[in-house]
Amino acid sequence: MRHRSALLALHLGALFFGLSGIFGKLALATPAVIVFGRALFAVAALLPFARPDTDYRSPGWRRRLALAGAGLLLGGHWWSFFVAVKVSGVALATLGFASFPAFTVLLEGLLFRERVRAAEWGVVALVSLGLLLVGPNFDFASQTTPGLAWAVLSGLLFALLSVSNRAITPGVKPAQAALWQNLAILVCGLPPAWPHLPAASALDWLWIALLGLLCTALAHSLFVASLRVLNARSASVVFALEPVYGILFAWWLFDERPGARMLAGGALILLATLLSARLSRHAPRADDRE
Repeated sequence: MRHRSALLALHLGALFFGLSGIFGKLALATPAVIVFGRALFAVAALLPFARPDTDYRSPGWRRRLALAGAGLLLGGHWWSFFVAVKVSGVALATLGFASFPAFTVLLEGLLFRERVRAAEWGVVALVSLGLLLVGPNFDFASQTTPGLAWAVLSGLLFALLSVSNRAITPGVKPAQAALWQNLAILVCGLPPAWPHLPAASALDWLWIALLGLLCTALAHSLFVASLRVLNARSASVVFALEPVYGILFAWWLFDERPGARMLAGGALILLATLLSARLSRHAPRADDRE
């Protein structure tokens, strides 16, 4: 893959990730059914690529259990995100989820005992201010506040997933890690989804299939493939466009027009995402701190 092809793959991956909320809103099924179906199609797509090879061994059962536990965090992230989409729309849900870099900064400092630098506290402050602007109405009788709360919970769970993956995925083939995580979602997601499965229409399953194939399996594959050519900094900058893609499509398809406060808050959150990516690239390694 050449540089131009890698950049195109990266933008397509960010675009597909940004479409998650769109497909989640188009599917009229419950969030439980959407999460179960997304995992189902993702597992089907990942199976051919998850076989052990000369570079990666099959993970042991302890590692598999750890990956399954991380999968439950991923499933919780999906579920809370789709609840936010149903409650308050794609734009607000996407911006609330984009708060995850701030949670990642705090969690890594707490769990890995890494010193939080002043610039990283600035990321937390930018995200907090952005969320205050995005959701100015704190009346729980309205749809804005509960929807934003669900979206922020989604961001927190994704940050927990990122931190846990840092500890348990080294040495594991990416496709295998994703497979075990999605298998855990599939098994644990079946009981809550089962009563609602008969109500899901064929069109719902089409949107869920696109969600699982395009926004999960293909998007992750494009992301991993592009990193073989591009550096992490370039990838992080492009993936900061994910909320932008989601908001633009929501504006186009559902006429979800962001107001001035939401645009200002979204700009601060996106700025925090870019700053977090830059800081993570220049963060001192663990052996440098010891």
